[in-house]
Amino acid sequence: MDILNLKVGEIIRSGEFHVVTQAKINEFAEATGDNQWIHIDEGRCKLESPFKTTIAHGFLTLSLMPKFFGENISVDANTTTLINYGLDTLRFIEPVRSNDAIRYSFKLVSIEPKTMGDLYKFEGTVEIRDREKPALIGEFLSLVIKNH
Repeated sequence: MDILNLKVGEIIRSGEFHVVTQAKINEFAEATGDNQWIHIDEGRCKLESPFKTTIAHGFLTLSLMPKFFGENISVDANTTTLINYGLDTLRFIEPVRSNDAIRYSFKLVSIEPKTMGDLYKFEGTVEIRDREKPALIGEFLSLVIKNH
């Protein structure tokens, strides 16, 4: 769906669930320097973690969001520029365990005119397969600029 055709209240969901593997968690730990044992030490987690397995970094779950946003909400680069404008709220609700499957949904909450373009506010949610609680919920802002 083209971002310019979205209506306030509309919800876009990523179709497929994406498995968060231990390899992906390890790559993120290496890239960010966040090597806390709860993320990378599978043996220790089996013995000491309340989850009995490693968990993904909350910011790993968050950082995958643009990939799924871009796969489901299109922007015509010839007519439109999309800029990440930040976020208003972010809560990590439920840990994503190694090999959990997640998917994303985006609800357009508002469109506010700005000097350079329109500020789109999305409520983003990350669902975990077979879990009641979402991994995260947040309000994400995107500035949509129409190219001249």
